[in-house]
Amino acid sequence: MGGSYRFPIGTPGQKWDEEERKAWYKQTTIKREYQKEVVPKIMALKERYDVGQYGALSYDVERFPLYAIKSRNWSENKPVVLVTGGVHGYETSGVHGALKFLETEAQRYISDFNILVAPCISPWGYETINRWNPDAIDPNRSFYADSPAEESVNLMKLISGLDQDVLVHIDLHETTDTDETEFRPALAARNGEDYVEGMVPDGFYTVGDTENPVPEFQKAVIDSVRQVTHIAPADDQGEIIGSPVVQDGVINYPMKKLGLCGGVTNCVYGTTTEVYPDSPKVTDDECNDAQVAAVVGGLNYVISQL
Repeated sequence: MGGSYRFPIGTPGQKWDEEERKAWYKQTTIKREYQKEVVPKIMALKERYDVGQYGALSYDVERFPLYAIKSRNWSENKPVVLVTGGVHGYETSGVHGALKFLETEAQRYISDFNILVAPCISPWGYETINRWNPDAIDPNRSFYADSPAEESVNLMKLISGLDQDVLVHIDLHETTDTDETEFRPALAARNGEDYVEGMVPDGFYTVGDTENPVPEFQKAVIDSVRQVTHIAPADDQGEIIGSPVVQDGVINYPMKKLGLCGGVTNCVYGTTTEVYPDSPKVTDDECNDAQVAAVVGGLNYVISQL
């Protein structure tokens, strides 16, 4: 169904200009603090990892430094694993799941891999619980040359500075009820389109790359997460969020074409996780644990292929 809900900013059928974008920005509010909830967890990892700043958001460089955490004893003889979280800042378990992986599991893999984690790519979005950045731009549609999103630009610079190719990239996300109640209606309004209501799947799923789907790798991720939380079923059309389910709990997107974070490298093994935190069947801790399980399942599979 569509057209029954009108986002309060903008004129139906007309794309936003600068005035509407500013109006959208003015109605955002700070709801939690990156410096209190995320940065201390990052700093606590310094005893076991190399923690460095790879940039800062110009909106407030003191408030929004960008951190990356690297495994020690980096070696050209080990393949590189990239874990990213918080591309959409509001997707909480992406951030805290990435950090929990470092806290609880990553040490088991440093003999096999060089591990690089960027846990909170969009800290302004984290604080305002937003999908976009202050310019009403989605960083997760902005991973391409001359990107307008500085969140995406900073991560691309970090990756381009590596002296090795990335073998594995796991990008941690969530699908939430607010995708349909807030963020997709805002997107339709921004683009001057009608909002067409979709269905939020109840459960975990992954998004593979249409150009490189690696189904056995996706299966390993799903099977690992299945030990922690339930997997999203297909809807009556055999789809999840409007895309065909190609295997249990898996859909595919053209990562590079859409400018997604999942396409930021030329990795052999890649997946984008999607946790559903609004399900009555899960807790916040289980959401974080599901993200950890996704990374663990993926890495265990890759080790079996090395």
